Amino acid sequence: MTPPPDDTLEARFAARMGQLLGPDFPKAIGVAVSGGGDSMALLALAHGWARDWGVSLLVATVDHGLRAASAAEAAMVARECAALGHPHATLNWTWDGTGNLQDAARRARLDLIGAWRGAVDHVLFGHTLDDLAETFLMRLARGSGVEGLSAMDDKRQVPEGFWQVRPLLGETRADLRHYADILKLPYVDDPSNDDPRFDRVKARVALGSLAPLGLTRRTLVETAGRMSRAGVALRARAADVAARIMAPSPAATGHILFVRDGFAGVERDTQLRLLAGALQYVSAAPYRPRAAPLEALLDRVLGGAGGTLHGAQIRVERENFRIFREYQAVRDLMTPSGAAYPWDRAWCLSGAAIDGLSVRALGPDGWAQITERKEKILPYDSALSLPAVFEGARLVACRALDFGPVHTVSHLYPPSGFIAFVQTR
Repeated sequence: MTPPPDDTLEARFAARMGQLLGPDFPKAIGVAVSGGGDSMALLALAHGWARDWGVSLLVATVDHGLRAASAAEAAMVARECAALGHPHATLNWTWDGTGNLQDAARRARLDLIGAWRGAVDHVLFGHTLDDLAETFLMRLARGSGVEGLSAMDDKRQVPEGFWQVRPLLGETRADLRHYADILKLPYVDDPSNDDPRFDRVKARVALGSLAPLGLTRRTLVETAGRMSRAGVALRARAADVAARIMAPSPAATGHILFVRDGFAGVERDTQLRLLAGALQYVSAAPYRPRAAPLEALLDRVLGGAGGTLHGAQIRVERENFRIFREYQAVRDLMTPSGAAYPWDRAWCLSGAAIDGLSVRALGPDGWAQITERKEKILPYDSALSLPAVFEGARLVACRALDFGPVHTVSHLYPPSGFIAFVQTR
């Protein structure tokens, strides 16, 4: 296969795809296309590359339903895909009006694409160098540390089960728009991209003012890259400490225990990393907790008090402190038993003895139905959020407390994997 000549956008794209997915490319790859200039340029680049390498493309557009024109924009992408010969799907989402809109929309995109992708393991996204610089500036304004200021990963496995691949992180938005214009590609400009209510738009405007000081987009991206390298070393240090100060926890709890004296004896940055990792781990949360509340919680823990954050709770005990799922975060969750129905996004309970029954948090009512040995295994407050099997109001089984018939219990993140988790987050 002859590569495109010179240092063209097509050649740079082909090189990045080789680095990210080569040498044995997948048979099929997904492409997330919004209809904006960046993503339509990505579609054109992916089309040419896939044709050369014999890879099938499947394209998806998420219609957030926030503007009257969004359905027409998704239809525009569908027409372009039909002309290029690629299957296209429009994935619809409706905002429930709660939380931060842009954050909710971002998470919804990953959820919808995760459900749509089928057997496809890699999905291309059109994030650019400009997105990197804007994200750095936004996180700097929030007081983020090394992790928050690190560059976006050009390839990462997301909790929704696929690899998010970003081959355009080295390209500017202007160059991609120019490429789209040269090819006369159809694309739209989302009015929200100019709405000053959004932090990303504010960051975009601010970057123009910072350039005369030498704080260009590329300078910020280079700094983000250095932060990423520092993050690798700091995560390795945290993993090494975790291996020394973790205490064993009962099976099927999802709890993380640290030896108090060992934890108190390490530097604060490592303490924060271990605490953030444990909170994220037990709650199966896709993102780390914010820096300010995390610092405050660490101070409480070092002072001998517990607390809650990020859907997790900390209990300070005589020799250890325990991080576990907060009961209030899961008290109303209920799913059928079986591996196809993960409870709390993380727990799978299955087995012939519990077929057709329901999985929910143990809670006070379940705890009251266990009459032997329970306090010897776990304290009351840390047991309430355990996954348990019920038939109506009757507790049938709770593996962590050795109650009920034998069944299989697995967690997305087993405690034995916490060290690897810290090293990669």
